[in-house]
Amino acid sequence: MLRILLDVPLGDAVRALEALPGVKLLTPPSHEREWDLPDDLLDDPEVLLCRMPPRNLRAMTSLKFVQLTSVGYEHLRDFALADAPFRVCNARGVFDTAIAEWCVAMMINLTRDLPSTMRNQQAAKWERGERFAREVRGRTVGLWGYGGIGRETARLARALGMSIHALTRSGVKPRVNTCVQTGTGDPEGVLPARVFLAGQERAFLSGLDFLVLALPHTKHSDGGVGEAELRALPPTAYLLNPARGPIVQEQALVRALSEGWLAGAALDAHFAYPLPAEHPLWRLPNVILTPHVSGSDRSKDFPARMADLLAQNVARWQEGRPLLNEITSSEWREI
Repeated sequence: MLRILLDVPLGDAVRALEALPGVKLLTPPSHEREWDLPDDLLDDPEVLLCRMPPRNLRAMTSLKFVQLTSVGYEHLRDFALADAPFRVCNARGVFDTAIAEWCVAMMINLTRDLPSTMRNQQAAKWERGERFAREVRGRTVGLWGYGGIGRETARLARALGMSIHALTRSGVKPRVNTCVQTGTGDPEGVLPARVFLAGQERAFLSGLDFLVLALPHTKHSDGGVGEAELRALPPTAYLLNPARGPIVQEQALVRALSEGWLAGAALDAHFAYPLPAEHPLWRLPNVILTPHVSGSDRSKDFPARMADLLAQNVARWQEGRPLLNEITSSEWREI
């Protein structure tokens, strides 16, 4: 009997797990974000579903694998899991469609200057300008990072007639042992018209209409988009950040948007949570801010997708097959 501790409510979707043969579901006592698993449960769970593990995670002597409900895992840096005696998987694939739709929505909103249209509506101002009728068709989208979010954004952008460029550290390859929603993304890696590698950032940036940050926040990417990178973009380009705020250098971004190095930006990931009311990004007319909701575990689709991913990994564990979305030791060491 495989014992699974569910630290995330899944609602009716839990039935998909209850139907699995040879499993027993457990739930911990209610707790705050930082928590400890009670001593009488430490030896019991073999699988843990959570966003934030208990502080005494290493004392869970029977643990086989942890299924995270987030894609990012830099918040687990202090757990030092590169050499853990159990395996850890993240939620790649669960949020791809929602975040990709946010990206496309922001491209259209920025291109047609929908923020100005809404301000005009609130002021009862009738204005018909060329900028309100621009199209995204024929434009070039640059995806810095080509994981699940980048690939689903590429699929949608291609359907709208845009050209896809991708920048990755080691090229674009087919994805294996990774969660992908049926009919989504670019599993074989065939959509980009051009692929750029590490060291070719300037060439990549110089030809874009949209730069979409779709890479994880690591030691390598922290502050990786600064003044030099923002100035390398055409002044008509837009920046979209649904990834992590600190990937972009804060003051460089504010200057770029204030001084016209960039046409505008859509930001779902920020430098503080919540972004302080006095922050200048709130008042820039060429910026769209959303409160980290491009992909959210509050979506009605999240429980079923998360339960399905966990169910697949439980079945893979029982059958001795590779787990989906397993975080490697080298990936842990990069955060």
